[in-house]
Amino acid sequence: MPDDPLILVSNRGPVTFQPDGGAKRGTGGLVTALMGLARHRDVTWIASAMSDGDVTMAARHGGRAFPVSGLDGTDYRVKLVASDPEAYYRFYSIIANPLLWFIQHYLWDLSNAPDIRRNETEAFEFGYNVVNEDLARAVLEEINGIERPVVMIHDYHLYTLPALIRRARPDAFMTHFVHIPWSQSDSWRVLPSVMREEIYHGILANDIVGFHTTSYRRNFLQCCEDLLGLEVDHGAGVVQMGDREVWVRAYPLPIDADAVRAVAARPRVQEFEAEILRRRRDHLILRVDRADLSKNILRGFSALDLFLEQHPEFRERVTFIAQLMPSRTDVAEYAEYLERIEAVVALVNHRHGSPDWMPIQLKLRDDLEEAVAAYKHYDVLMVNAMFDGMNLVAKEGPMVNGRAGVSILSENTGAHEELGEYALSVNPFDIQELADSIHAALTMSQQERERRHAGLKRQITARNPGDWIDEQLRDIHAKDERAQHR
Repeated sequence: MPDDPLILVSNRGPVTFQPDGGAKRGTGGLVTALMGLARHRDVTWIASAMSDGDVTMAARHGGRAFPVSGLDGTDYRVKLVASDPEAYYRFYSIIANPLLWFIQHYLWDLSNAPDIRRNETEAFEFGYNVVNEDLARAVLEEINGIERPVVMIHDYHLYTLPALIRRARPDAFMTHFVHIPWSQSDSWRVLPSVMREEIYHGILANDIVGFHTTSYRRNFLQCCEDLLGLEVDHGAGVVQMGDREVWVRAYPLPIDADAVRAVAARPRVQEFEAEILRRRRDHLILRVDRADLSKNILRGFSALDLFLEQHPEFRERVTFIAQLMPSRTDVAEYAEYLERIEAVVALVNHRHGSPDWMPIQLKLRDDLEEAVAAYKHYDVLMVNAMFDGMNLVAKEGPMVNGRAGVSILSENTGAHEELGEYALSVNPFDIQELADSIHAALTMSQQERERRHAGLKRQITARNPGDWIDEQLRDIHAKDERAQHR
């Protein structure tokens, strides 16, 4: 077990290939987290082929794993799995997003949606399960001949995969880390019981299930009790599955502070900084997010609208930069949300703007260097998500900010469990509280700003990605040793 390569499985891989064979790094917190793991251990990473270039590379290597060198010099092996395009569409755009994502972020307006019909049940059977089966087959090929292999599965796309591996290889040690919130029992009753039980029996085929926070861990344990009637030890974090124990743990995801600082030192970042400093007024408010419904972007703009209405002395003195990456635009709910964002920005700018000043600068693009340049100069960082797995922006911003900027942080973000003491905590649904927090942040004494900022940096640097990985590996070895001695 210790010397064999770790098998990582996720929907999104570490790189996306272009038609010409060139590669760019995959996006998102999951890729960032797992790149840290690849730096620490010999890793084979199995993922879906998500682009035409991925499919070409998979075919070129006969579906086998092949070596890749990351931009940071990390070497690992990648195995890309091409699923039937129609199956993949059903897997991703009907079940994973929006159905499961909306359940786990409490996004469904249950009086109106979802309606579960044959379209959804067939998408689960002939889409979600098919892609999980394709990836499970790839894992089984990769661990063939390895005694007691370790397979680390990631996120909500792959809930039914572990049971497939368990049936074929009962000796495999499997962990499953869920990067998004785990919602409470009643939210899962949206799903037909057959679908729900298949998902839960899938994830409970793992040896260890991990979450970002103790509250998500608690919710999962309660769900196992409420929805499946299983024996649960809440204190020890153990679910009894027949003769198997499933450990349920919290592993909060840290950032690589040195990597963020390295980005902050790039020449292109300094070019963006010069533009920000040229255009900034007295105060800069910043948010950096995917344009996802869970991020609560509209209420953030509404809070600024209310703040300017109630505190007109700040007009023409404050700028709100919102750098948003368009997300899942092929899903109707997301395309509509992006339109609403643009409409609300236009409304707020029309209401409060002047010929030479617009309160909100909306940037609809994904540019890490541009975002980090803004991190360095904000006075207020707004992270007001309705619910969030962790939210790495809340950790990245304070690491490079040079103005002792104040963090406004939703109590429903995963990061709040670690950072709430030094942030201004808000109920993400309370627009008046958010507007008041903007005012409190902009009028806070320099001494208090510096105290809070120092506290944030202390918390953020208390653990690094290596610690996150080591915590999981320690539990893997502890549970494996316990099983060997039973």
